[in-house]
Amino acid sequence: MNRLELAEKIATKHELSKAEAARIIATITETIVATVKKGDTVAIVGFGTFRQVSRAARAGFNPSKGTKIKIPARKVPKFVPGAGFRDAVDAKAAKRRAVK
Repeated sequence: MNRLELAEKIATKHELSKAEAARIIATITETIVATVKKGDTVAIVGFGTFRQVSRAARAGFNPSKGTKIKIPARKVPKFVPGAGFRDAVDAKAAKRRAVK
């Protein structure tokens, strides 16, 4: 599903125009990106958490030249799915956790 299909689904379900639904999606994604960019966390209970993590500098390998390279430290976004999302995707794992 892409952004346009998501906007159509939201518009249909909530009786909005596709343009309004697209603006809502844009606002949500812009807000998540801006918040994570500042270093804060966005937690949507039951869905997941968006946050920024730091990757340390490390040594790498360039296979085309056969040389070692230095990969600098950087900050990257990370998404950790919530329990509800994980259970919806993998029902068997949810049943195994419920048994324990």
